Amino acid sequence: MPLEMNREVFITCAVTGSGGTQDRSHLVPRSPKQIADSAIEAAKAGAAIVHCHVRDPETGKPRRDIHLYREVTERIREANVDVVLNLTAGMGGDMVFGGVESPLPLKEASTDMGGATNRVEHVRQCLPEICTLDCGTMNFAEADYVMTNTPGMLRAMGGMMTAMGVKPEIEAFDTGHLWFAKQLVEEGVLAPDALVQLCMGVPWGAPDDLNTFMAMVNNVPKSWTFSAFSLGRNQMAYAAAAVLAGGNVRVGLEDNLWLDKGVLATNAQLVEKAVAVVETLGARVIGPEEVRKKLNLVKRAPLAA
Repeated sequence: MPLEMNREVFITCAVTGSGGTQDRSHLVPRSPKQIADSAIEAAKAGAAIVHCHVRDPETGKPRRDIHLYREVTERIREANVDVVLNLTAGMGGDMVFGGVESPLPLKEASTDMGGATNRVEHVRQCLPEICTLDCGTMNFAEADYVMTNTPGMLRAMGGMMTAMGVKPEIEAFDTGHLWFAKQLVEEGVLAPDALVQLCMGVPWGAPDDLNTFMAMVNNVPKSWTFSAFSLGRNQMAYAAAAVLAGGNVRVGLEDNLWLDKGVLATNAQLVEKAVAVVETLGARVIGPEEVRKKLNLVKRAPLAA
């Protein structure tokens, strides 16, 4: 296929994620203030979009408490720098089985399963421009953990997001997730100008070799906008690959903790490095207002408490 490089690139910074990275780097933000401050610094460094999870401020473990999302949202909205806000809606689908010989009952302490309305309530209240929709169920690296997103759940959540006026960012961890996302567009659950994040190298989804990556890219409809990322040492390589393939860039501490071998990164430093990659390729990094126009987004204040 001919090279169709993207010349107008936006960068998303995935600020903190929900993985157990808080014990591997002291730079991973935990509290709402730390998360918001890190997002704001990433925006100043060149990120047009910040993708935010929330964590327990003391332990750093993943949470989905509405008051934590609200504090992050309000702090970012009140900052003196503009940025597009993307809140995760991927939490609430965590199923942990009891073990290979006794899968039931589930491990209640680790399982967190919510209904569709419950899983998007923070989105309804905080009204970010974008929220994520993980378009499939899959195994992750942990032995007995399954990320659970049934077709019925995705139809319900996607429809609610669309009705709220919040643009779903389809997170596609494998080719089947793209297949189902196209079905959601065909059914009218999602708008035709869909936004998709190609999530490469996440065990056990799509591996981050270039053949698989281009298979994913070639399955993205021409009317959609896509970004892509990979994990760890391949994060910046995929920043370049995404631009060359016609897409946009995601970096951040959710996906990679390191600036260089043995050097822990901040979100702002990873964004600065991504800006350098994009500009070295001859593309231009676009800002939040241009992204809103490109993706038909509306910036709104959160609902009154």
